[in-house]
Amino acid sequence: MPYLYRAPGPQKHLVPEDARITHSSGQSFEQLRQECVQKGILFEDADFPANNSSLFYSERPQIPFVWKRPGFWQHSEWLDVVVDDRLPTFRDRLVFLHSADHREFWSALLEKAYAKLNGSYEALKGGSTIEAMEDFTGGVAETFATKEAPENFYEILEKALKRGSLVGCSIDIRNAAESEARTPFGLIKGHAYSVTGIDQVNFRGQKTELIRVRNPWGQVEWNGSWSDSSSEWRSVGPAEQQRLCHTALDDGEFWMAFRDFKTHFDKVEICNLTPDALEENALHKWEVTVHQGSWVRGSTAGGCRNFLDTFWTNPQIKLSLTEKDEGQEDCTFLIALMQKDRRKLKRFGADMLTIGYAIYQSPGRDEHLNKDFFKYHASQARSKTFINLREVSDRFKLPPGEYVLIPSTFEPHQEADFCLRIFSEKKAITQDMDGDVAIDLPEPPKPTPAGQETEEERPFRALFEQVAGEDMEVTAEELEYVLNAVLQKKKDLQFKKLSLMSCKNIISLMDTSGNGKLEFGEFTVFWDRLKKWTNLFLQFDADKSGTMSSYELRTALKAAGFQLNHHLLQLIVLRYADEGLQLDFDDFLNCLVRLENASRVFQALSTKNEDKEFICLNINEFINLTMNI
Repeated sequence: MPYLYRAPGPQKHLVPEDARITHSSGQSFEQLRQECVQKGILFEDADFPANNSSLFYSERPQIPFVWKRPGFWQHSEWLDVVVDDRLPTFRDRLVFLHSADHREFWSALLEKAYAKLNGSYEALKGGSTIEAMEDFTGGVAETFATKEAPENFYEILEKALKRGSLVGCSIDIRNAAESEARTPFGLIKGHAYSVTGIDQVNFRGQKTELIRVRNPWGQVEWNGSWSDSSSEWRSVGPAEQQRLCHTALDDGEFWMAFRDFKTHFDKVEICNLTPDALEENALHKWEVTVHQGSWVRGSTAGGCRNFLDTFWTNPQIKLSLTEKDEGQEDCTFLIALMQKDRRKLKRFGADMLTIGYAIYQSPGRDEHLNKDFFKYHASQARSKTFINLREVSDRFKLPPGEYVLIPSTFEPHQEADFCLRIFSEKKAITQDMDGDVAIDLPEPPKPTPAGQETEEERPFRALFEQVAGEDMEVTAEELEYVLNAVLQKKKDLQFKKLSLMSCKNIISLMDTSGNGKLEFGEFTVFWDRLKKWTNLFLQFDADKSGTMSSYELRTALKAAGFQLNHHLLQLIVLRYADEGLQLDFDDFLNCLVRLENASRVFQALSTKNEDKEFICLNINEFINLTMNI
C-alpha cells in the first residue's frame, strides 16, 4: 500500500483556500473551466468517467444507466474536487440523490463529487450522518448515548451550540419495521433530527432547562410538555416567548424539557466545527492541532496494549496541556482518530480496521517511549472502545501537564494511514515523538603500531597477513571470502551470505586512503566494529532464534548510534526484513554499513561546504535519499 510522505510533527491547520488539487491534470477547477471556455467544449472528467466503473466496483449494474447532463474536506485538508455535470439516470429520472424539484440538480452534483472522492457511488453505501457532516464541514464528531451521558451534558450541548457546532439526535430502532414509526408523543424512530437551541425558562419560580429540536420534514412534532401548544407556555410571558422564538406553527421545530429529551431520544451526535468553518463573529472557537501518520507493518503497526512486545512501536505524540479551562482546574480536549481512505480502498478488499488510542503521563523525556515504560505504567485515559468505525473520538478532562498519546489498531501488523486531530478549549502544544533524526557515532580507535601489539592482538595481525597476501591490503573479493567463512561458523546467527557489493560498501566505509582496499589499520577498525555489531544483534535477538524482529530494530539501531524517525524505519524494514518481519545478521550488517556510509558522507559534505549554500538537505532527507538508491 503506498504512503504519502509528510514532514514529521503537527501540521498546519488548513483552510478551504489551501485546497489540494486532486485532478490528475494538476489543474484546479478554475483552470479546467477556463480551458473548456477557451475551447468551447463541455467538461468531461477522465478521472471519474461516465461509465459503470464509477458506479460500482463489486457488481454489474442491474439496469442500463444513461448519463445525462442537466439543461468539495477530507482527512483534515480541503480538497478541490472537479466533476462534470453528467449524472446517472434511468427512464429520464435521477437514480440516486435528487431534489423534490426535478429541475434542481445541486444535490445530485454534490453527491457525484462525494462519490468521486470515495471512488464510486457504491462506496457511499452504509455511510452515517456524522461522517457526512465531518466531510462537508471539516469538523470533528463525538457521539453520546443520552442514557449514559455525563452529568454536565446540558453544558456540553450549550457550549457546542455557542461554537456553531452541528448537533443531531435520533431514536434507535430494534428492527427494520420500526424505521420511521411514530411514537405516541409524535416522534419518529430512526429519523435524523437536528438540535437548534438550548436555553432555560423561568417556570413557576424555578429555572427549567429546555432544548429545541427540528424535524427536517418541516412537520410532525413532539406533543408532550413544552410542545408548541402545551399548557406550560401559558405561564411564560410574551417577551420571554419572543426571546425563545416560540411559535405554535406546525413547522417541524419544537421545544421540549431537557429531561424529556434524554428520556425519549437515544443518541446525540455533535460535529464540532473547526475555526475555518465558523463565521468570523462566532463567540467561541476550538483550538485545533492535526497530525498525519501511518501504521506500517513491521515498524509502526504495533497494535493495542494487549500486544506489549509491539505496542511501544506505534506512533507517539506528546501533548502539553498548559492552560486550565475558564473557572476550572482541568483542561478539556477532544481527540479524534480517523483511518483514511477505507471507503476508496473497498474495491481492493479493504475493510474498516478496529482502531483506538491511549493517553499516558509523560515521563518528561522528548524521545520515543520504549517497551519497559508501558510494562510498568498504566494509561491516564483512553478511547471508550476500540471499534471498526472510520473515526473514534472522545472528550477528556485532565490536569495541566505533559502526556503521550498513542493511536493504534487493535491487532498488530495492520496497515493504514490515519489522521489524528486534537480539539482543545485552550491552546495545546503537540510534538511528534518520532520526528527527530540524530547520529552519534564513536570515533574509531587508532590501531596499535606494529611491534607494540599485545599477546591478544598478534594472532589478529597474522590473520590479516594470511587474508591480504603479499600486497598487505584486503580487496573486496578477499573480504567477501573471509567474512562469509567466519560468520557462517557462528551457530547463534542466522546468516545467508554477504555479497561482493556488500563488501565493497564496507570498504567504502572503512577506506581512509581512497585506494579501494583495506590496510591493516582500517581492517582492525572494521573488525572491532563487526564484533560490536554482532553483540548488538545477539542482544536484541529476544527469542534467541538467530534473527531479529523488525520491531526491535529501532532500539538496536539507537544502541548503534542511529536515532531514526518512523519514515526511515519504514524504508529500512521494507528493504531488509523478510515476509515474517525478521532480519538475518547479514541484513542487519548491510543496514548498518549503509547508514554509516550515508552519515559519513553527509558529515564530510557539510564540513566542506559549511560556508556555502551547497548542502540544502538535512540529515533526515539525505539518509532518506541514500536508502532509496
